Amino acid sequence: MPIYSYVALKNNKDTVKGKIEAANHKEARALIRKMSLLPTQITEDTSDSNKIVAKKIQKMSLQDKIDFTSTFQILVQSGIPVIEALMFLENDAAKAKLRNIAKELRRQIIAGSTFADTIAKYPQVFGQIYIGLVRAGEDSGELEKTLERLLELQKKEAAIRGKVIGTLMYPAFVVVLAFVIVTIMLVFVFPAFREMFENLGKALPPITAFLMNIGEFLRAYWILIPIIFISMAATIYTIFAWKKTRDILDDFVLKIPVLSALITYSNFSNFVAVMQVAYEAGIPIIDCLYLSNITLTNNTLQIKLAETTTKVQQGQHLSLALRSVKVMPKMIMFMIATGEQSGRLGDMLAQATIFIDKKLDGIIDTLTKMIEPIMLIVIGAIVLVLALALYLPLFSSYTA
Repeated sequence: MPIYSYVALKNNKDTVKGKIEAANHKEARALIRKMSLLPTQITEDTSDSNKIVAKKIQKMSLQDKIDFTSTFQILVQSGIPVIEALMFLENDAAKAKLRNIAKELRRQIIAGSTFADTIAKYPQVFGQIYIGLVRAGEDSGELEKTLERLLELQKKEAAIRGKVIGTLMYPAFVVVLAFVIVTIMLVFVFPAFREMFENLGKALPPITAFLMNIGEFLRAYWILIPIIFISMAATIYTIFAWKKTRDILDDFVLKIPVLSALITYSNFSNFVAVMQVAYEAGIPIIDCLYLSNITLTNNTLQIKLAETTTKVQQGQHLSLALRSVKVMPKMIMFMIATGEQSGRLGDMLAQATIFIDKKLDGIIDTLTKMIEPIMLIVIGAIVLVLALALYLPLFSSYTA
């Protein structure tokens, strides 16, 4: 992927120079604008060294970012210069991926670039939130505090992701296990009873005949079994990966009572936390909203909150803009409005984050308690259907 050199204006007055990796000139301009900069000149850097650097940088997982930021933050907070901190990571990081990233960052900083400008060249590695907050921290001279806030954000995101995945893991496991058990019953158990049922001399009940035919078909064409499972997995993946179906699904889940609360509070947990950290780092409220909006995973919420950014740009108060889109929980809006009126927005955003975390824990606990009986009903229904299919012929024979 090519690298572009750019000259841009920051806050419409300060000139900023740097480099960024992008697929084309248009994407480079868009990425520069996302960094709250106004590009005035963009040229493709055709030097071989930059092309090599771009290929060596690998994308980091959330846990990789936590490991990188944790070590880097401790070193910088201890008074160690950025270059020496990166050198330590280059030599002693546990993963080769982190060592390579630290090496390339250190090389570019030695060449005269700042840490914020260097990571801004790799938005696909660090993300716009990371880049924006680090830039604000460097500009304010509080890089170590910003890194500490970033680390808290990443740990918070990992915790929320773990809670949500843990909640959904049980029903997903039960559904997969049910499919496997039903397949085994259809392929091996039902065909074994055909001869016995035929000797009874009576027509099979519809449910028994239907399952028996499916079992014999799957037994004769067993190659279809893995194809069916793969097709089901591919269909589920497509539903979540294709933007059109994902947008429909995002809108639909917000209409399901308990699931809607889970999605809403898990999204706003990251949204408010990033806004708080960005606001305390001295980033303008418009940019705070932009960085916060990036964290939203639900498309419907993201569109609504994008309207908020537009309204604030037009001069509307933050609390009024949030209230007008009607997606944020009322308690959070009340806290933000109180903080805005009292001049303690940062403190109220911190309180809102604590409130959301407690609310999210309660929702997950409620959802977990609801899932268990639902799964029992589903499993019981499957067992009942299979049992009826096997025993109805025998019952009808004994009655005759």
